[in-house]
Amino acid sequence: MNILEFQQRKARAEKIVMLTCYDYTSARIVQDSDLDVILVGDSAAMVMHGHGTTIPADVDMMCRHIESVARGAADKFIVGDMPFLSFRQTLTDTMCAVGRLMKAGAHAIKLEGIAGNAETIAHIVRSGVPVMGHLGLTPQSVNQLGGYRVQGRDSDTAEILKNEARACEKAGCFSLVLECVPEELATEITASLSIPTLGIGAGAGTDGQVLVMQDLLGLTTDFKPKFVRRYIDGRQLWLDAFNAYADDVRNARFPAADESYKR
Repeated sequence: MNILEFQQRKARAEKIVMLTCYDYTSARIVQDSDLDVILVGDSAAMVMHGHGTTIPADVDMMCRHIESVARGAADKFIVGDMPFLSFRQTLTDTMCAVGRLMKAGAHAIKLEGIAGNAETIAHIVRSGVPVMGHLGLTPQSVNQLGGYRVQGRDSDTAEILKNEARACEKAGCFSLVLECVPEELATEITASLSIPTLGIGAGAGTDGQVLVMQDLLGLTTDFKPKFVRRYIDGRQLWLDAFNAYADDVRNARFPAADESYKR
């Protein structure tokens, strides 16, 4: 997958599949999978570091995760998230952050929102860096939004989202994430744009989908949004393996003779 294929996939009506990934070991597995795109998301702050929101993520954190993923999945297209406020300071600070994420191994960056960001996005794109937009529920604005809520349910906010999507395209975004948006609205936005959309909680009418790896694997059980599909019960699989190991050690079944060195 490369930057040109995003447009080609939309033209051919072929879905794009993106999944978050944050570490080398997982990236090695993703490398051998049928997935198209890796998002090294600022959701790492929550699923890897235990924070309650994405806000504690910073550029240092994102670079460490991007570097790890890039070493494990050299052949996958990697998108790195611009963390909270990293693109809302001076343009010099913004471009420094962009440069660090790209040098860490990202092929593109993702940036939340368009209000006040259009000129910044255009500058980043003109500098040779692909930008993926992100509208709807933007987790970095969770405090302003009053929580994790579906966006665009009424006609006024739906119209705002439509206009913002067109603004993202005009600013130069090569693709657009739509998060927690009513399916009908996401489908309408997708049809109105020449760039592909990737949905998360936005129904089946987008040009592709993105999920958080830990949600897909069933490793997170304390929080399950409506749009998450758990493909395995990963938490139980891990727990069973841990308990089996503990039981084998306590009953002297591990290590066995063929797992031990001889003189």
